[in-house]
Amino acid sequence: MKKVYLDHAATTAIAPEVIEAMVSSLHNDFGNPSSTHSFGRQAKSSIELARKTIAKAIHANASEIVFTSCGTESNNWVFRNAVAHLQIKRIISSPTEHHAVLHTLEEMAQSNDFELVLLKIQPNGQPDLAQLEALLAQEVKTLVSLMHVNNETGVVTDIEQVGALCQKYGAVFHSDTVQSMGKTSIDVQQIPVDFLVASAHKFNGPKGIGFLYIRKGTSMQPILLGGEQEKGLRAGTESVHNIVGMAKALEISLEQLEAHRAHVLHLRQYLLNALQLEFPGFKINGAEDGFYNILNVLLPFAADKTAMILFHLDMKGIAVSRGSACQSGSISPSHVLAQMLSDDDLTKPSLRISLSHLNTQEDIDYLMEALKTV
Repeated sequence: MKKVYLDHAATTAIAPEVIEAMVSSLHNDFGNPSSTHSFGRQAKSSIELARKTIAKAIHANASEIVFTSCGTESNNWVFRNAVAHLQIKRIISSPTEHHAVLHTLEEMAQSNDFELVLLKIQPNGQPDLAQLEALLAQEVKTLVSLMHVNNETGVVTDIEQVGALCQKYGAVFHSDTVQSMGKTSIDVQQIPVDFLVASAHKFNGPKGIGFLYIRKGTSMQPILLGGEQEKGLRAGTESVHNIVGMAKALEISLEQLEAHRAHVLHLRQYLLNALQLEFPGFKINGAEDGFYNILNVLLPFAADKTAMILFHLDMKGIAVSRGSACQSGSISPSHVLAQMLSDDDLTKPSLRISLSHLNTQEDIDYLMEALKTV
């Protein structure tokens, strides 16, 4: 059976060059990076070289990069540190954030002395930045948390504008860039962001490794205690081969960025043309000029097709999703689409189709043929 993977927003295949770098590290960097002998120093050297590579990719200083296990850990750490150590009294976010943000903030708000405010969402999926500025004008010590690219719809938030607003009013700014890192250029010298979160498996790196950018001068206290790894900020023996793999993945992703983006943009237009031809009643969920590799579409099918459409496509070897992979087993409607669609449209089948440089026009053709049999 033909296999077609169109769910790159959930995870990506590890690039061959990354596998090669990781295998080499597994062979050569087996020493404990905290050991002072030559085996430990070699492993530590590989970690620090990876740190410099990642810092260079986002125009940061190496001292501003801390390795974590994933975006979820990084987000949790930032929020708990903000309330406990930065004297934050209000956190402003949006109801379309990833659950790693929303669930953490909702749980924290029940037992901590801070106000949680979720911005209004406009019909195109954008958070209301006019409301944000009005809130920031109030004299409350605030952290703003807005993701760069929405993982379900591809809606892009202008984080440079958000960062400028936060800078103007003295707020702390955190952005989850899990979906955009490695797929677009990010320059922390141009974006006034204090905390930035990324996860390697979204840009053809390994799972279980990510990094957190912490702007120099921003106070950060550990939530994992133990040894002195990561400058005492995150205890625990480092996963050297995964760190090496992540750095290699980000490096080659940015080296090949323009070619990959051009290929995916061509496929996106081919997909839109095919949808218009085969399913002329379809609608794009979110902004039409959303992030180039994610397309969330409402299909002109009856509501009774919703429950089985993913199963039907999977039986034909096609991987797509209805939204975040982290909640794919849920029977509830997407919390993101619930902010944007009518109650009637919310019952109808929407698909998130997320593309990469590994996809072809033939993949799109195969998807269209499968959808016609639903």
